[in-house]
Amino acid sequence: MKLYEALADEVAGCIASGQLPPGQRVPSVRETSRSRGVSPSTVFEAYYLLEARGLIEARPRSGYFVTHAAAKPPEPDISAPQTDGRAVEVSDLVFEVLGHARNKAVVPLGSAFPSPTLFPLPKLALALGKAVRRLDPWRTVEDLSPGSATLRRQIGLRYLAMGCGVDTEELVITNGAMEALNLCLEAVTRPGDLVAVESPTFYAALQALERHSLRAVEIATHPRHGVDVSALASVLQRHPVKACWLMPNFQNPLGSLMPDSSKQQLVQLLAEHQVPLIEDDVYAELYFGPQKPKPAKAWDRSGLVMHCSSFSKSLAPGYRVGWAAAGRFSKEVARRKLMNSLAASLPSQEGLSEYLQHGGYDRHLRQLRATLAAHRNVVLRAIDKCFPAGTKVTLPEGGYFVWVELPQTVDALEVHRLALSHDISLAPGHLFSADRRYRHHLRLNFGHPDNPHIEKALHTIGQIAKALA
Repeated sequence: MKLYEALADEVAGCIASGQLPPGQRVPSVRETSRSRGVSPSTVFEAYYLLEARGLIEARPRSGYFVTHAAAKPPEPDISAPQTDGRAVEVSDLVFEVLGHARNKAVVPLGSAFPSPTLFPLPKLALALGKAVRRLDPWRTVEDLSPGSATLRRQIGLRYLAMGCGVDTEELVITNGAMEALNLCLEAVTRPGDLVAVESPTFYAALQALERHSLRAVEIATHPRHGVDVSALASVLQRHPVKACWLMPNFQNPLGSLMPDSSKQQLVQLLAEHQVPLIEDDVYAELYFGPQKPKPAKAWDRSGLVMHCSSFSKSLAPGYRVGWAAAGRFSKEVARRKLMNSLAASLPSQEGLSEYLQHGGYDRHLRQLRATLAAHRNVVLRAIDKCFPAGTKVTLPEGGYFVWVELPQTVDALEVHRLALSHDISLAPGHLFSADRRYRHHLRLNFGHPDNPHIEKALHTIGQIAKALA
């Protein structure tokens, strides 16, 4: 255990025992450095880790304070979807509902994106300029799909650091994670095939199935532990599933995190059935615990796991740089990338590679995780205080979404429409299932801590829901 981790654990123990109660000021960095005989940087690292766990929070010009415990209302039950395959038609509803989330004047609780102010965009711009100035023009031809060798090497090093060795030749750089996911889907399915997804699942996955004329079979999913592997095993016995599209880490919309043992069982099950896994892992860097969760890819020995991620949620929104570690399908994915869009932007790839190598990416991530964890607690307290009796909500350990289950008499689409009249966007549960079953659920985004209207907006939503209940 590193020195800063030991110090963080000691402070966490004082908080757990009540020696440092909620609201109490934590000893300053200078004071702790002097009394413990450690460097200020060690103390900062410890406090960053405690922030990421949601145990302390920084207050401007005042120091660090113990946070008030996150509210813990009841969590939703494990889902119980119909397990028959069905065609998907969600795009019209998605476009209708989420078009408002792009309006800057609207409180973005329904947005799929975190606040752009959370990212080091000026530093990225400097890295981009530096990389472009020394870019060999021939690289624009040489680095077509699978993409920049320098960026793929940096991504490979990050896989290695989390105990998941991935050959850089397996990596294909894409225009964001959505292109990576779609290319993987194209590589292993044909129109009419059946694809297993979580229930609820991210609406963009349903849109992808709809676009490719694929059918969805939804799998029971726990709000804390993710997809139920035994339920998936039952579906695989009964249906000719051609692929799975799953989010083991901080699933959208639930925020669930599969335990390592379940990920291992999942990979083993799919290997037995020779079913590819398209692993959507865009939120893995946004963990609030002591260490980054491994992807299911870490247990893949047969090349069936196609791991997809990007920098959009953790570092560079708008740069649209993602990738696929596509296992045995990497050549097919690279070929389809060439046919679809030739290559991702090379300047963006080189700028990100420069920043990853020299720009303090992990330092940025520690601060980002601490900010998101603290604001999750703010949002959960507001939901607990303002929403109607009987409301259930998830307690995510990463990402920036909470999933809210309202009383059954409340229609989430009606809540959405009434909230819009107050300039508040929401993501109603209807979007997250092929059969629109989550009619009294909401996905709320807590990734906008810079927006001063969030708490007032949550109070307004609570009043709307109470009236409808």
